[in-house]
Formats: sequence, C-alpha cells, structure tokens
Amino acid sequence: MVTRGERRRAWSVDQKRLIVAQAMQPGATLTEVARRWGIGTGLLYTWRQQFFAGELGEPPVPSPAFVQVSLAPPAEPEAAPPHPPAVKPNTAPATGQMEIVLPGGVVVRVGADVDGAALRRVLAALASP
Repeated sequence: MVTRGERRRAWSVDQKRLIVAQAMQPGATLTEVARRWGIGTGLLYTWRQQFFAGELGEPPVPSPAFVQVSLAPPAEPEAAPPHPPAVKPNTAPATGQMEIVLPGGVVVRVGADVDGAALRRVLAALASP
C-alpha cells in the first residue's frame, strides 16, 4: 500500500501577502522567513513575484530600483556650520577602523568587525532628539 506524505497546505491570499511583507522588512532574509513559516524559499520567491505583478489581490507595487546619485560640489567654507573638530589634529584612525563624524561634532569610531545591526542602532540613538 502506498500512502501519501503530508498534504499540501493551501495558503490564502492574505497569508501570502503577510509572509511576503515580512520578507520585505528591513533586515529580514527570505531564508529566515521561509523557515519560520515552514515553506521553501522558491515558493516565497514565487509569491514575491506575484505580489509585485499585482496577482495577490493588491494593485501592483513598483519593483525596487536603483536611484541615480550625484555628488554636489563641496560647500563654501563660509556656508559650513562652525563645528569645533572633535578629533585631535594629526590623529588618524587605526588600520581597519572607520570614523563617523556626526553633526554637532560627535565622533563614532568603529572597527572593521563591527556588527552592522548594532551600528545602525547606535547611530539611530545618537540621531534621535
């Protein structure tokens, strides 16, 4: 006697939209979301394509695209806000370090091995009033 394995689950359109929305959250990965819901990443990619094509009951959403960026010429010295340098002159960051000078003269120094998510939280906390 041959028996079938698990029955395929029928996902509603609302469930598909919810799962796709979770996968599009900043910092989320498709693999993580697929594992959480017990589905394959291929199915999630398919639902995402359907979402952008407007096949999941909502109007089509434009696909994310690259935006052209151009650099403005440096501001005139008179127009620059007068910040006293927070870093001592003639001090360079150590190899593998990055210095981020925030408005107001606050300097954040991080190593090459800094966790991106942690750095985002720190910068967000410093930027909030």
